[in-house]
Amino acid sequence: MEYSPYFDPLLETLSREEITALQLQRLRSTVEHCMHSPFYAERLKQCGVSADSIKSLDDLKRIPFTTKQDLRNTYPFGIASVKPEECVRLHSSSGTTGNPTVILHTQKDLNEWAAAVARCLWMVGLRPYDVFQNSSGYGMFTGGLGFQYGAEKMGMLTVPAAAGNTKRQIKFMTDFGTTAVHAIPSYATRLYEVMEEQGIDPRTDTRLHTLIIGAEPHSEEQRRRIEEMLGVKAYNSFGMSEMCGPGVAFECREQNGLHIWEDYYIVEIVDPETLRPVPDGEVGELVLTTLNREAMPLLRYRTRDLTRILPGECPCGRHHKRLDRMKGRSDDMMILKGVNIFPIQIETILLQFEELTSNYLITLETRESNDEMTVEVELGQLFTDDYGRLQELTREITRRLKDEILVTPRVKLLPKGSLPQSEGKAVRVKDIRKHF
Repeated sequence: MEYSPYFDPLLETLSREEITALQLQRLRSTVEHCMHSPFYAERLKQCGVSADSIKSLDDLKRIPFTTKQDLRNTYPFGIASVKPEECVRLHSSSGTTGNPTVILHTQKDLNEWAAAVARCLWMVGLRPYDVFQNSSGYGMFTGGLGFQYGAEKMGMLTVPAAAGNTKRQIKFMTDFGTTAVHAIPSYATRLYEVMEEQGIDPRTDTRLHTLIIGAEPHSEEQRRRIEEMLGVKAYNSFGMSEMCGPGVAFECREQNGLHIWEDYYIVEIVDPETLRPVPDGEVGELVLTTLNREAMPLLRYRTRDLTRILPGECPCGRHHKRLDRMKGRSDDMMILKGVNIFPIQIETILLQFEELTSNYLITLETRESNDEMTVEVELGQLFTDDYGRLQELTREITRRLKDEILVTPRVKLLPKGSLPQSEGKAVRVKDIRKHF
């Protein structure tokens, strides 16, 4: 591995035994620090856990899970382990249905966050001479500032383009020599569509070579399609505001799973119904415990994200556990006719058809007292006037979806541009069922 200030061989190539020892040390320190939190002081007292009582990582299971509702119930600062005046920033959810979730950061927290993001960006091959354009929203959304400070720490020229205004995004790319872009997958596809409209070939008319994607579930088929369209390598990332933001887990150049930085987090995968651990390789809900957070450490936080730990070692030489791409969220699961269905299953099938774009909408509605699913998906340029071919394509898509999700949806093929375009996270599911 190439040495740099952004690659730390002491931490990134620790053996499993060394990772476990470091985690145990940091878990004890974290539990001790959590005694300064009104919320955790009471909770840890109730379950009889103290720093001295933790003899192994298995003792973590003695601590109850922390949930998003806990953050809302203790709004604004009841979970914090330091006083607000010791902090320099907070991030918050929109809070449209009640109290928002608030995460506080000290300067040390921000420094650690920037270092983690810089570590991730170096790992995928970015260097100080690259030009990094960030199409994420800034402000309360952590994707903007998280990547901004990580890219700046590495020394890259950064373009804080923020979300939206696609034509301006493309102008920045061509004028400033952008080589790397951070974008959500659905917006990466939108960028290519507008480039096509403008007669811009990203392979010859830009210097793009790297794309960082994340923030919404996406399939391997969508990633490969984005790579082909834009002529880039697209690396999956994972982060969430409760864990600081981006930089929690990241693919390396092997693109075979997201290394989660276990010097920063303890990883658990549990059954979202029973809350019992599942074996490595089995999909469950991701639970994270922070290990170097100063303002708001979180113990056994239920992320609601569904993933699995990938077995085996990565050829890159890092021994930190690898997470599979997020399969969806335990609270995004659709239940139709008694069958559990995730939108990512449907996307995976749709993107196997080259005739289709990646823009689709799943609608659940009640028809004559029966719950039904309609999948609307836009066509590309092929076969739009060939009625017979469209009928054949509709039947084949319906058959493949039924094989995957075990129910038969109604499939509607729409002209390109028919579905609403979104500059933010794409709306994939509309549930208008009537439940009596």
